[in-house]
Amino acid sequence: MRTRTSLLGLAFVSPALALLFAFFLMPVVLTTVFAFTNMSTSTGITGGSHVITGNLLRDLGNAGVDDDIVAALSEGSFSVTPETLAAAAEAGVEPRFLGEIESSLMGQSFEDARSFESALKALPSRPTRIRDLKLATEPFERSILNTRYSSRAAMETAIASMVPDAPVDTVSAIAEASYTGWRWIDGGNFQTLLDRPETIRIVLNTVFYVAATLAFNVFVGLFLAITTFYLPKTGAGFFSVLWLLPRITPVVLYAVMWKWFTWDNGFLYVIAEQLGLPAFNYMKGSVPTAWATIILVNGFVGASFGMILFSGALRAIPVQQLWASEVDGASRWQQIRRIILPQLRWPILFVTSYQTLSLLSSYEQIWLTTNGGPGSTTTVWALEAFNTALNNYTGNLEYGMGAAMALILVAVGLILSILYLRMFRFDELVNKPRIEF
Repeated sequence: MRTRTSLLGLAFVSPALALLFAFFLMPVVLTTVFAFTNMSTSTGITGGSHVITGNLLRDLGNAGVDDDIVAALSEGSFSVTPETLAAAAEAGVEPRFLGEIESSLMGQSFEDARSFESALKALPSRPTRIRDLKLATEPFERSILNTRYSSRAAMETAIASMVPDAPVDTVSAIAEASYTGWRWIDGGNFQTLLDRPETIRIVLNTVFYVAATLAFNVFVGLFLAITTFYLPKTGAGFFSVLWLLPRITPVVLYAVMWKWFTWDNGFLYVIAEQLGLPAFNYMKGSVPTAWATIILVNGFVGASFGMILFSGALRAIPVQQLWASEVDGASRWQQIRRIILPQLRWPILFVTSYQTLSLLSSYEQIWLTTNGGPGSTTTVWALEAFNTALNNYTGNLEYGMGAAMALILVAVGLILSILYLRMFRFDELVNKPRIEF
């Protein structure tokens, strides 16, 4: 019977476990894997080929590869082989002229186009126009530049044919560097983040944004909950509904309303102009007003969330304690300090932890309002990770780098959660209460 019950329970729980794995564990695992790769739009996610480009040759020269090898790879040669003759026939070169090339130049190679053209001019059936002669030489060109090879061995063979005297280790290094697919780079993404000069600025922006907005969310939410707790039920309900509007409003519409409120010719602009105060785009016109806008935009949403949880926790406090304190002559402030706040430690811990993790990973309000501006003064870590991985203006979406930034956010969130649990003494919060009512 117990085994049947266990199997039945497992059957009921299995859909939830499958969803947990698909939508929580799998993204975390994939993010961890991607963080240690150089995966991007240019590399793709399924693999790549080997190509030597002009940019790669420049990088090889800067890395210390011999200039003669770089020059040989950048130039093409001309060879008369059965393959090049077939390519010339497909290109439409006159058959009589091809026959003369085959009989006179078969197996020969030429270092540049000028020497090959000189040899062709000696043939009786050569084209009379210089342009036609140059077009006839194109199928005979052998160049490694911008030519795709499906395997590393094929690339090494091509390099060796172009530069026979190149050392084996140099050929191997060039073939490795020519790979266009993604590869494992260990901690290369994290090292790049450490080396970037803008990383410190983004970290400071994130710390300021999370700390300021979190303080607004917790203190304003707590203030609203306590205020409505002491108000009559009718007034408290109406006041609570008003503060819920920022949270239930669609985020895009909410951002548009703030733009109307702060942009040029918006509500604040008109009021400031009428009062003789500086009137400008408060959302993007200056760094202090941009930060104030971002904190308020996110703060009102978070404060309404805190108000809901704190209000529910206040209703759970035994009313007999408040009655007894009033009999003893306690004021409202003394009730809040001695009775209410000590019993709100668990709700405050939850709101603080949840809002910290939420703010660390939130970027949509910033993206829809200031978009990290003016300049990049309000760019936070989550927004930079989003732009790096999914919204890069250059067109090359760096999935690996974005995943590395997201993985850092996960690690920071876990560390902060542990610190919150220790700071609020979570073990005491979950103990059995000493007094029950």
